[in-house]
Amino acid sequence: MDSPLPYRLSLDPRRRVAPVPRRLFGSFVEHLGRCVYTGLYEPGHPTADADGFRRDVLALVRELGVTTVRYPGGNFVSSYRWEDGVGPVDERPARLDLAWHSLETNEFGLDEFMRWVGKADVDPIMAVNLGTRGTAEAVDLLEYANHRAGSHLADQRRDNGAPDPYGIRLWCLGNEMDGPWQVGQRSATEYGRLASQTAKAMRRFDPDLELVACGSSHLGMPTFGAWERDVLTEAYDDVDLISLHAYYQPVDDDLASFLASAEDMDRYIDAVTAIADSVGAIRRSTKKIMIAFDEWNVWYQSAAPSNPPSGEDWPVAPRLLEDHYSVADAVVVGGLLISLLRHSDRVTAACQAQLVNVIAPIMTEPGGAAWRQTIFHPFARTARHAQGAVLDVLREGSTTSTDRFGEIDAVDAVSTWDDDTGEMTVFLVNRVTTAPAEVTVDVTGARLAGVIECVTIGGADLHAKNTADGPDHAEPRPNGTARGVDTGVRLTLPPASWTMLRVQATDVTP
Repeated sequence: MDSPLPYRLSLDPRRRVAPVPRRLFGSFVEHLGRCVYTGLYEPGHPTADADGFRRDVLALVRELGVTTVRYPGGNFVSSYRWEDGVGPVDERPARLDLAWHSLETNEFGLDEFMRWVGKADVDPIMAVNLGTRGTAEAVDLLEYANHRAGSHLADQRRDNGAPDPYGIRLWCLGNEMDGPWQVGQRSATEYGRLASQTAKAMRRFDPDLELVACGSSHLGMPTFGAWERDVLTEAYDDVDLISLHAYYQPVDDDLASFLASAEDMDRYIDAVTAIADSVGAIRRSTKKIMIAFDEWNVWYQSAAPSNPPSGEDWPVAPRLLEDHYSVADAVVVGGLLISLLRHSDRVTAACQAQLVNVIAPIMTEPGGAAWRQTIFHPFARTARHAQGAVLDVLREGSTTSTDRFGEIDAVDAVSTWDDDTGEMTVFLVNRVTTAPAEVTVDVTGARLAGVIECVTIGGADLHAKNTADGPDHAEPRPNGTARGVDTGVRLTLPPASWTMLRVQATDVTP
């Protein structure tokens, strides 16, 4: 192992980026593989409640700290008829799901989802189908979900057992409409006009809805940049956010670049922010378009391609995209959360994809156990302890070289400060694979009273995974190196690791 690398962080509770957006800790549920069926919902499971929801999964969702859940897709939504999923279950039609070559039974639909989010204590984000459908169907769904009573669709919801409106506030206008894999793919101008028209119609019902336009499906799309510009040229005045999607995996066993995946996320966010602001400047608008990073995660697409099966067999809830995550993957997820927090002035909503079984922090077996994957832990710790305001972190010290991103900081970090508790939390990633980092955290504008907690994941067996038989093989361990020094804290980060440091402070200077 190489000698420790020196690194210094400078923090001041008075130097703030933005309040921590609680919607940053969202997740995503799509009718894909076993996310819903045998994931959230499994009547007959030993833990199932009266609605068929797995209580073991609900407990893990609460522990994970999810604040919002995007539903029902994803690619699935672009050929979905929401009406199929409401009303008496035995009268609902089974449909072919063209996105994932599966048979959708529609046993679980909007009403079940809304009962589930109530039990999970999360807020819903609803996507509308702008692939095979359009404005009229989106407005119908909005009326069914949010109108109190007296109209055909609102009364239908009441008859279906939901007397109170659902009050869904955040709506996604389609999904990845630039992708050739998407049912109903559209050009940027065509989609932008449809999004604008749909948004205008939805706002006639409720002008205070928050609406998300589709950005590029990923940064590598050949139309990236031009897509955002053209969509916002059509819909800038009618939407509030634009979506970003990104998934990461190691390429050619390049662990150093993989650990630095947050560099790509940073650049993606900065680029879309600049494009959105340029459209606003041309329009002489004072409005700022915010970002919904509503799909992100580690996803081993090269090992299990996203192309669904084909042929005459249309299975119900097949095993698709069930990645089993390692400690290295958890370190990367921790780094991506750092990037999202760092951009909290513009990224006001985000959804890790997905919640259960499908590239997910929670895994289940039908009729069996539910357990936490390695990536569960940095998400849960960040969601629980990133409170108050995000601080502007000044970083200086050693660098490391990567094939993909060139020379970068050896340590990535972000910090939050909670005025109510006087607690400062620092999230750090040592992106160097061969050496520990000796990090000094200098704090001005406050007096540190002591270290509350310091935990680390990584540094040892980066290939370790959690399983149904060994659900705790890889989880954060206490890091006993953190100690107070002068006006700050000094700690050691093992190679290739994610760390959370919590300290108590007093006497914040006004």
